[in-house]
Amino acid sequence: MGVESDVKPDSVALHPVGAAGAPEVMGIFGTGDLGRSLGLRLLQSGYRVVYGSRRPHSCGPVPQGAEVASHAEAAKEASLIFVCVHREHYEFLTTLTPHLKGKVLVDLSNNLKKGIYPEANAAYLQRLVPGADVVKGLNTLSAWALQNGLLAGKQVYLCGNSANAKQAVSEMATKLGLTVLDRGSLSAARELEDFPLRLFPEWRLPLLVAACLMGFFYFYLLIRDVIYAYVETGQDISYRIMISLANKVFPIVSLVMLSLCYLPGCIAAFLQLYRGTKYKRFPNWLDRWMLCRKQMGLVALGLALLHAIYTFIIPIRYAVRHKLISRMKNNKTTPFYFDNKEAWGTDSFYVLGILGFFLYLLLGLTSLPSVGGSLSWREFSFVQSKLGHLTLSICTAHGYIYGWNKFLRPSTYKWYTPPGYMLCLIVPSVVLVLKILLLLPCVDRSLTRIRQGWERNPPLIEVNKASSL
Repeated sequence: MGVESDVKPDSVALHPVGAAGAPEVMGIFGTGDLGRSLGLRLLQSGYRVVYGSRRPHSCGPVPQGAEVASHAEAAKEASLIFVCVHREHYEFLTTLTPHLKGKVLVDLSNNLKKGIYPEANAAYLQRLVPGADVVKGLNTLSAWALQNGLLAGKQVYLCGNSANAKQAVSEMATKLGLTVLDRGSLSAARELEDFPLRLFPEWRLPLLVAACLMGFFYFYLLIRDVIYAYVETGQDISYRIMISLANKVFPIVSLVMLSLCYLPGCIAAFLQLYRGTKYKRFPNWLDRWMLCRKQMGLVALGLALLHAIYTFIIPIRYAVRHKLISRMKNNKTTPFYFDNKEAWGTDSFYVLGILGFFLYLLLGLTSLPSVGGSLSWREFSFVQSKLGHLTLSICTAHGYIYGWNKFLRPSTYKWYTPPGYMLCLIVPSVVLVLKILLLLPCVDRSLTRIRQGWERNPPLIEVNKASSL
């Protein structure tokens, strides 16, 4: 096949010569899971797909409508070729150097771990085939995502030394429904190849904070409840470690994690008020904190769900049933006193817990992309901000009512230490107080002006321009 006369030698021709309106030809080296899934998606997007295989007559099933040929024949037909083979098998490309000259090779390979090879896979591929334009990209896509069509809006990265080659790959990726981000030259290939090796990078900080809080409160309550009872009274209640202790830790950490979702927003607001502008960048620690608020909220939701499940199984525990039966036997003739105040407190405690958990679930559902994407910005902001603070208020009130009649009892402070629920109320109470301060008309008015672009001390250049006018 020749190249159209009006195409420059250094440009990328995606349209093969043939009948007018003929589909663009995409080549794929490799007929594994990734290659088959990518070929299927390209066919569905209107491309003609040619596979290059070592055994074109016995390479296994390929998507219906695709062609299979040798590597050399596939390289002749396609101007853009996806390399879906492992780095260890790149050597065969050196025999195709004449056919790959001027072609675009898209390297989709990844490594099993960092630092296996001295150079990036894409750089190695470019060295093997110097006449081709190598583009690193689409390596963050999985065969499963391609098969199930989960590509709409998904962000992929590209890098390469040829702007025309990157433009060709970018146009193809956009047609597949992907969002493309250019990371520059091929020297960035190492960074792109490390992306798939990251294990939940956005979840690391929330999970670390939750694990530290759970460890602290678990051992704190172990000392106050189990060890204290054994030392002071000689009573062995170690059986409480499995359920009772865990059922105290889960809600405590859940409430703290939920409050940590809204604390950075309050800090950022007061920082903007102090600076008098929104154009100064927040500190790096605050930026990172604000970026992982969604994950913190989902961790809080998971812990609240565990608390609800553990609460449901309390009545069927042996210790609870034994205590109930013993009380019934010992109080056959003595009437059981009904405390109306205790009844009000208990019912209020349960109602607030149920409402708080319901709002928890609502916040978790709206954080899902499929649900959040169907909401307008105002609706999403209302749910995550207004209902979020309402959830925090209800859950905090749930904690206060739990200990409303215990705060002033000396027996509450074992070994002069406050109970866990008192400690967990500190952070949410601070957040709610800060939010109330931000809602004051005088404060809210100034903050709104700043977020609309007003500056207390505008830059000197703008002041000079205004004075010259």
